[in-house]
Amino acid sequence: MSPRDPDILEEDWLFEAITETYLPLWQVFEGLVRDGIPFQITMSLTPTLCAMLDDELLRERYLRYLDRAIGLAKKEIDRTQGNPELNHLARLYHTRFLECQKYMSIV
Repeated sequence: MSPRDPDILEEDWLFEAITETYLPLWQVFEGLVRDGIPFQITMSLTPTLCAMLDDELLRERYLRYLDRAIGLAKKEIDRTQGNPELNHLARLYHTRFLECQKYMSIV
């Protein structure tokens, strides 16, 4: 397995962590700053994680991951039209992936 391989399971784990943990945290921090709320946090980030988050190839792959996730969520919205609960969930994920994509375009 080479870092240049297009599909690596560990990358999916990183991308899920970015989507479900790191971006939401960052957005909360920005909201607190925007609202003038003082806060402090202690957080440990390993050198490996920092290097991965700063890697241009992984950033490009994350954007492709989001494109695929948006496409899948759209298909789920269409597929679950007859099931309000699942359709709502598919719409939530679709919106979340779009927000992540938009956010990544400005950072």
